[in-house]
Amino acid sequence: MFRPRIIPVVLVDDNGHAVKTIRFGKKIDLGDPVNTVSIFNAFRVDELVLLDIAAARHRRLISLELLADIAAEAKMPFSVGGGVESLADIHKILSTGAEKVVLGTAALERPDFLRAATTEFGSSSIMVCIDFQRDVFGRATVRTRGGTVKQKQTPLEAALMVESLGAGEIILQSIDRDGTMKGYDLETLKAVACAASVPVIALGGAGRLEDMKEAYAGTHASALASGSLFCFQDRQRGVLVNYPDKEALRSFREVRVQ
Repeated sequence: MFRPRIIPVVLVDDNGHAVKTIRFGKKIDLGDPVNTVSIFNAFRVDELVLLDIAAARHRRLISLELLADIAAEAKMPFSVGGGVESLADIHKILSTGAEKVVLGTAALERPDFLRAATTEFGSSSIMVCIDFQRDVFGRATVRTRGGTVKQKQTPLEAALMVESLGAGEIILQSIDRDGTMKGYDLETLKAVACAASVPVIALGGAGRLEDMKEAYAGTHASALASGSLFCFQDRQRGVLVNYPDKEALRSFREVRVQ
């Protein structure tokens, strides 16, 4: 039986440092992202996602200089997102060596741009990250611009829309669970992963491997991603870049998918 992909997510901010956010707010500085990638090389991670969390808010593209440094160091496939607004931006990122480009705000606010991107570069090169947050009544709605702008769509509606426009993969990220290390939003994740025909990557909330196994078993997510789990030693958030060993990864093959 196959196991899901287990994906570390590295966030960078305006200063070019790797950071970890909590509910898209408080940030913990993790230092040099190139060094973090070097450590993940040693662990032979499945793949990596690099996201500039401030780029969309400030309407700028992720640093191409940083991407060149990451590409020179990375020995695994990696995907990149942050402030992508044009086909030229996508071309620049792919030219650095990234395998895929992650669209967020631009794809959700400008569906025509997403269609143009998947037509130009192919679905296999385009991922869409859907950030969502629950309101006081528990209703989940999509957020853009780094979580600062509320959209009318539910995560499920957004997922079906971006799939219809050619997105090859979806990252589904819970703002409420981000950095909490208390587990994924399984209800939303299951609704989206069961309805979508493209792979769905869970992000936001994993604090233990058991959280990932629970999501894999109960939601039909194709891959499990996390920042905190691979950057902190435990829930006390002592910084320690890590990744499951081979035995722990093999244990996913024994998980019964419901």
